[in-house]
Amino acid sequence: MLKQELQKHFGFDTFLKGQETVINKVLDRQSAAAIFPTGAGKSLCYQLPAMLLPGMTLVVSPLLSLMKDQLDFLRANKIPAARLDSTLARSDYNSIVEEARNGTLKILMISVERFKNERFRFHLEKMDVSLLVVDEAHCISEWGTISGPNISSCPPTRRSSASNKPCC
Repeated sequence: MLKQELQKHFGFDTFLKGQETVINKVLDRQSAAAIFPTGAGKSLCYQLPAMLLPGMTLVVSPLLSLMKDQLDFLRANKIPAARLDSTLARSDYNSIVEEARNGTLKILMISVERFKNERFRFHLEKMDVSLLVVDEAHCISEWGTISGPNISSCPPTRRSSASNKPCC
């Protein structure tokens, strides 16, 4: 079944080493850490479950360029995904938040700084989040230095808005 979904959503015939194990863990509603070399397919470990879980997947990412690359890939595969970052016009931001709230999006990418924004946290409470992902988690020590208390906002947010949800 998973290979059929992989082909249907992404056009791949097989999984790379380790992907299927992590994906099954996430789909079984367990938290998982995917530590693979660069280019080994970590992102697919949350992208495929995002398509199979009922709600939206919230991806916290430290790099705008990475978000853009991943969104280009997702949109090329007709995956409903978007990002919220400081480069967006207010009208675009509001449209994306509305899509996230009404269930149109399957993947929403945000920077860790977004948790500092009270308006975003208010909207997050209204979103159906099935999976919380910290992408490029090796940057967490850097986030703590750069973002101060922002990274410490992630665990309470997980508890309040995505309780009992797997975290990848």
